[in-house]
Amino acid sequence: MSVAKVIEINASSKTSVEDAVRSGLKKVSESVKNIQGAWINETKVVTSGNGEITEWRVSLKVTFLVE
Repeated sequence: MSVAKVIEINASSKTSVEDAVRSGLKKVSESVKNIQGAWINETKVVTSGNGEITEWRVSLKVTFLVE
């Protein structure tokens, strides 16, 4: 029998949503093992005064197997 746990993390990138997801998963994998997958729960952007996107932010739910 397998038991999975879900945690929520937030990550950001000045480049793209994909980069934010990758950097978030890379960082969480330093302390969490057996990561099985993740899904984007929410996407946000930070804008400059003239409406340009300056940062992408994602809220991820990460699933991993409990040993």
